[in-house]
Amino acid sequence: MPFKDHFTRSAVEYSRYRPRYPEALFQFFSSSCPGREAAWDCATGSGQAAVGVAPYFERVIATDASERQIRNAETAVNVTYMASLAEESPLANSSMDLAMVAQAVHWFSLERFYSEVRRIVKPGGIIAAWVYSLLRIDPDVDRVVNMLYSDILGSYWPPERKLIDDRLVSLYFPFNEIDAPAFQMEAFWNLDHLTGYLGTWSAVNRYKDVSGSDPLSLVFPELSRAWGDAAGLKRVAWPIHMKIGRR
Repeated sequence: MPFKDHFTRSAVEYSRYRPRYPEALFQFFSSSCPGREAAWDCATGSGQAAVGVAPYFERVIATDASERQIRNAETAVNVTYMASLAEESPLANSSMDLAMVAQAVHWFSLERFYSEVRRIVKPGGIIAAWVYSLLRIDPDVDRVVNMLYSDILGSYWPPERKLIDDRLVSLYFPFNEIDAPAFQMEAFWNLDHLTGYLGTWSAVNRYKDVSGSDPLSLVFPELSRAWGDAAGLKRVAWPIHMKIGRR
């Protein structure tokens, strides 16, 4: 099965600029699992979720189809990284208490992935998939980021991105769903970190490939004016949208 690789070229930047998931999210997962022996972080990217969940499980297996992403992933003593497709995992039958997918389920062949989940996750175990929607900072900055996201990059986003914009409402999810509290990510960034993060968007790279220019240059002057002191820190928030169910 072909791997739609939108992120290998930005693996180093992805590791440096992507935000962190809240600890409460992983506490909730672990409290929902009948056991805490092993967790699978599928499509781990640079490993933020794998390292985040590691304190709550004896071991974590983190897989990703991009070997470069894995080479740039964060490390933890009980996290093991493997290169594999989500739909063709090397993990053993009924070996995981938790399977989780952060900001990636929209890329999968869902029927094949869910078949792997049923094979790998123990009966009664948990499957959790979540995404985060567009960041929010303040009205002036948000207006410029929204212009970049929709007006400039709108036609450059892969069609799978619509599932994120839909907040996973239309995600096919054939498991016994569990109610989850609301979570969001938060960070305090300066302007340089924000632009670094925006540069990891897959649509930015696609725009560069097609046009030969950087779309961030079209908004940077206005973004800079909206930000003010470039070194000043602003609170950044991303709402998290989740599907969580029991195997």
